[in-house]
Order: sequence, then C-alpha cells, then structure tokens
Amino acid sequence: MSIVHAHNAVSRQQLLQAFDALLQPQLFKDYGPNGLQVEGKPHIRRIVSGVTASRALIDAAIASRADAILVHHGLFWRGQDGRITGWMKERLARLLAHDINLFAYHLPLDAHAELGNNAQLGRVLGLVADARFGEQNLGFSGPASFDSGQALADHVAQALGRTVTLVQPEDGAARPVRRVAWCTGGAQGYFESAIAAGADAFITGEISEPQAHLAREMGVSFIAAGHHATERYGAPAVAAHVAAQLGLAHAFIDIDNPA
Repeated sequence: MSIVHAHNAVSRQQLLQAFDALLQPQLFKDYGPNGLQVEGKPHIRRIVSGVTASRALIDAAIASRADAILVHHGLFWRGQDGRITGWMKERLARLLAHDINLFAYHLPLDAHAELGNNAQLGRVLGLVADARFGEQNLGFSGPASFDSGQALADHVAQALGRTVTLVQPEDGAARPVRRVAWCTGGAQGYFESAIAAGADAFITGEISEPQAHLAREMGVSFIAAGHHATERYGAPAVAAHVAAQLGLAHAFIDIDNPA
C-alpha cells in the first residue's frame, strides 16, 4: 500500500468532475453505471483505490480513514438482482455507516490511453501500443520480440508474479512473437479481433473453452494471466493522478485474488 499525504479537501462534485474529465465515461456503452455509485460525505481528503468494491477493500478503506474509494469493479451491474440483501447489504452498510463515497469506472478505466488498465499493463510488461482493436477500441497492440509464445508467457508470469495459462499453436515452439495484442480482465472474446489485427499472441485475464481451439488452429498464442492480476494497475494510476492534481491523499490497497 502506497500513501500520498493530503494537503487540502475538495467537494464530492469536484472529485467526480475530475474523474469524469479524465476518463470520459459518456463515450462508452458499459455494463453498469460509471461515476459516483454510492454517495458519502460531501468533502474528501483521502482516496483509496482498488480493483473491486469487495467487503475486504471497504473494510481496509475504513481502517485507513478514507473519504472515497475508486474501483474498476463497482457494486451495480446491468441485469443483476436489485435487492439489498446478503453480500450487497453488508458492503453497502459499511459504506453508508462510514459515509464513504464509492466511485467506479469500468470500460473507461480499461481504455484510457496512458493511465487505464491496458496502458498500465503494457507498461508493466514493457509493451508499447501503436494500435487499438476490438469493440469500442478497448484492445491494445504493439511490437514485441520473443522467440516463442512460451518465452512471452514466461515474461508475463515473471512481471505479474503469478502462474499464467498458455495455449500455443500446434507448431507454437517454432513461431516467434513479433506483435502482441492485449486486453485486460475478461476479454477472451476479443481474441478473434486480435487475430484479425495481426497479433502473434494475445494476453488477457481469462480463457474460455473456444479460445483454446482457436489458438491451436489459428497460429496465435493465447495467454490468460488472471482477471485481477491484469487489472490491478489502472485504478491506482488514475487515483494517484487525480489525487496529485487536487492535492488529496491516496492509498492503493491490493486485495489478493487468485482469479
């Protein structure tokens, strides 16, 4: 957890405007509401960022005396059960009891060209995007130099500090990787767009059954590096940027998740 100390306070609306100006949620068709999801205290000095608005993150934010939380995965999604029971009640009760604002940005936080999940994953992996692909241009791609999909997978595993799943083409050991495409989280459905964009390998968080067959048949390596593991860089980058802009304290709290 890294902490930057606050110099002043800003209004909830000022913070919302700063996030919206940076991430431009109005440009995206998304699966849930972006922006302020739970209203808390009107003035903010301390922000906590994290990947998901889990009970563990909320409890950690309470312990750090946060006034606001910024996450990638918020509480509300299209088509979910709207009743406030069980886990939803527990999370909301904590936020409301401690008057903490919850801000969530999903696709806008994936897409930001410098601070978003895809840009930040590229930074961690040493990849520089020179093109975008896929629905809403969420996917990134750029040049690379790896002897094989296995060499790239080993590099990703070392950079992220976790085991990854690799599915190689039938002749994968003999195929160098000169172009990599990536899209964080549950973007396995972008694989065919990555292939069409000329990728030799595709990196995302998860793999589903069809992608293994496509990788073997289409000559493009598929690397699933973990949903959480690939998306733990955007929220702290955005929160740190906005906190510095507004003179607020910021702490990133990474709640471990094997998925």
